[in-house]
Amino acid sequence: MEQLRELYRQWSGVVPAHVEQLAGAGSNRVYYRLTAPADSALSIPREVIGCVGTSRDENRAFIALSRHFSEKKLPVPEIFAVSDDESRYLQTDLGATSLFDALKKGREAGGQYDETEIQLLETTIRLLPRLQILGAEGLDWSVCYPQPSFDEQNVMFDLNYFKYCFLKATEIDFHELKLEADFRQMAADLTTRKEFDDWGFMYRDFQARNVMLKENPSFIDFQGGRRGPVYYDLASFLWQASARYSDELRQYLVDVYYEELQKFTNVRVREDFDRRLRLFVLFRTLQVLGAYGFRGYFERKQHFIASIPPAKENLRKLLKNSTVCDAYPYLKTVLLQLCDEGKTTCETISKSSEPTIEAIPKPTEVPEKKALVVRVFSFSYKKGIPDDESGNGGGYVFDCRSTHNPGRYEPYKQLTGLDEPVIRFLEDDGEITTFLESVYKLADTHVERYLERGFTSLMFAFGCTGGQHRSVYSAQHLAEHIHEKFGVEVRICHREQGIFKVLS
Repeated sequence: MEQLRELYRQWSGVVPAHVEQLAGAGSNRVYYRLTAPADSALSIPREVIGCVGTSRDENRAFIALSRHFSEKKLPVPEIFAVSDDESRYLQTDLGATSLFDALKKGREAGGQYDETEIQLLETTIRLLPRLQILGAEGLDWSVCYPQPSFDEQNVMFDLNYFKYCFLKATEIDFHELKLEADFRQMAADLTTRKEFDDWGFMYRDFQARNVMLKENPSFIDFQGGRRGPVYYDLASFLWQASARYSDELRQYLVDVYYEELQKFTNVRVREDFDRRLRLFVLFRTLQVLGAYGFRGYFERKQHFIASIPPAKENLRKLLKNSTVCDAYPYLKTVLLQLCDEGKTTCETISKSSEPTIEAIPKPTEVPEKKALVVRVFSFSYKKGIPDDESGNGGGYVFDCRSTHNPGRYEPYKQLTGLDEPVIRFLEDDGEITTFLESVYKLADTHVERYLERGFTSLMFAFGCTGGQHRSVYSAQHLAEHIHEKFGVEVRICHREQGIFKVLS
């Protein structure tokens, strides 16, 4: 806080009269509103927003992107000042009302939006192509974090997220290799560039909460953006499950977007545009179901459970009204079963007007699965220790911060503990392997006793500073050690990396 005050003083020449912490900040960013003294005669804004972020890479991306977009006269916050270490910065105060706030009445009415709300949606959608196409012009993509471009690896991460965190929880039987083949074909299709350049700046997190309405709509929280297909953001926004947009309103807003996009790029024929958009709608729907599955089934958070039925309804409509799934025949079979045939956990939820956590059996409480399941997490201490979702209220937590940190060195900053250069660094250094030798002995004894006593759930978690290098390496190696030695199912969650795997 004091360092932020000092940054304000260096920028403005005066000490702020008032500093107020704002609610609803990102997990690794805290926002404050700083107000100038009433008698200040300086030509500075009366109020500015100060950000303190623990991820300098994210801060650096946001600052660079915001400055670039500001030069293009796009509606984003202006950056006024940045600390030398890039952990703090000052930006335009865009007010306290988001588009999400402004749409509350229509959203709570089940998607019955009035004329004022529809006008806000239209104005926002018209601005999106400007950000995507004009914002991409002359942009140095190397500033994007964690990577400069949307690629097949991005897609496969998200599709596997859906498979492990949602599909497996429903207990639908499926053939892993056949599904993987369709996933890889989809990844290739999503990342292929066609006749006209339909790639621009991909916001990545384009949602109503990230649109501020002080006067006209302005965009925030685009630090995860990268180069990618323009359809992704449109699909993310209009097919957001909780918004419950009617088919008519959604189609109207797609028409508005298409009309505006034509002003900035050589758009292909409308039928091709619609077909490509539907592919991204399918991908985004699977992606969000994966997120809802993890946050609902595993973290057992009611809000995400309640979002599953409308997301599944979007999927049903897509399967019924579009041929987009025909290119992925096995995936289509699985999705049809998921939506219409299987008596699954999520189907039970979708038939309830008020789904509850209690309607969902915990993964370790499924009657026909009495074997031990081991969960292994990697995490950042800055974001908190993972909860034990089994309900047993325990498990081992190991602190990796005493070992040599490869994240301190530039060649490893963009890599994780799953990447070969980081693995070589850690193993050549030797501290992490000595650390794990003791962990293995303790874990082996514990797993053996749990198997003897018929227990069904055991948790291990490894924490480090950023949840990227040492903890990821340790969690992955312990998981593989336990699975190889005891043959039990091990579920791995590299929380800060968004990576989820099952060894079974």
